[in-house]
Amino acid sequence: RVQLVESGGGSVQAGGSLRLSCALSGYPYSYICMGWFRQVPGKEREGVAAIYSGGGPTYYADSVKGRFTISQDNAKNTMYLQMNSLKAEDTASYYCAANLGLCGDTWYWSNQFQYWGQGILVTVSS
Repeated sequence: RVQLVESGGGSVQAGGSLRLSCALSGYPYSYICMGWFRQVPGKEREGVAAIYSGGGPTYYADSVKGRFTISQDNAKNTMYLQMNSLKAEDTASYYCAANLGLCGDTWYWSNQFQYWGQGILVTVSS
């Protein structure tokens, strides 16, 4: 059974940093597109970043470019999201997701991702 488990969320002041982790189990960490999404109540889920297990380009939402960095450790079956210069508007529940295929220009379409973590809350206070 495929499982994704996020960790590393919490509360931080504006300008601070957090690193989220997403551990994949039940499926080989290969030939998959891994993504981070976030959602606030009353709004649609938003794609934040994505990375292909085999390497290559990484993808970011314009709102986080230059501040967030997505990375992975294939040996640990784990994906990361380093979030720097956090803003109040980054406050959301963050979800990791796995798409059993390639990443591409439509990486931010949440309906392409078959597996989801339970979500983790990030709160940024101004």
